[in-house]
Amino acid sequence: MDVEIALGPEKRVQILTGAATVFAADGYEGASMARIAAIAGVSKGTLYNHFDSKAALFTAYVGEKCQQTLARVFDGANHDGDPAEVLRGIGKRMVQMMLSDVGLAIYRVVIAEATKFPDLARGFFESGPARAIGFMADWLAEETRRGRLNVPDPAFAAEQFFNLCQTRLVLRRKLEMLPDPPERDIDEVVDASITMFLKSYSPAQV
Repeated sequence: MDVEIALGPEKRVQILTGAATVFAADGYEGASMARIAAIAGVSKGTLYNHFDSKAALFTAYVGEKCQQTLARVFDGANHDGDPAEVLRGIGKRMVQMMLSDVGLAIYRVVIAEATKFPDLARGFFESGPARAIGFMADWLAEETRRGRLNVPDPAFAAEQFFNLCQTRLVLRRKLEMLPDPPERDIDEVVDASITMFLKSYSPAQV
């Protein structure tokens, strides 16, 4: 059973930063706890005292990054402003997160190792995409309750919105077919996604 012992904030950052470097460079299977300890500047014993397996360390790294990024993505997702403006903020920050160096590195490691290590892929999905869908679904459900949107299946619509916002940019960037897109390209895709989304889920569609 994987066990993670409580870490002081600075030591935790030190270890997870080292882990991020090694996982990005070597992949999950190629990464070794000895190399992670060396890059993090801690002893191998100290590393194992806090994370008793590589799986526990990778799960903690992914979980922490997802928590940080999702907090930013959904910052300002209230029920006071225009729904289109809230959707614009969520969509733009979600795409920026997916296209970030950290977002791309985590995705590529998980995809590369998913067949051999399905628990890692499942942990990534639950820590990141599933939580994002849950947050978005809750927001959509409340907007529907208030009569500002009409979303019969909030979880489906949440996933639909995130996929719309990835059009043209995200998959191509993941495949190294595009450089980092300029902000205007992200804005264009997100705005088009919102237009399509609201045509299906505005209150007028009741």
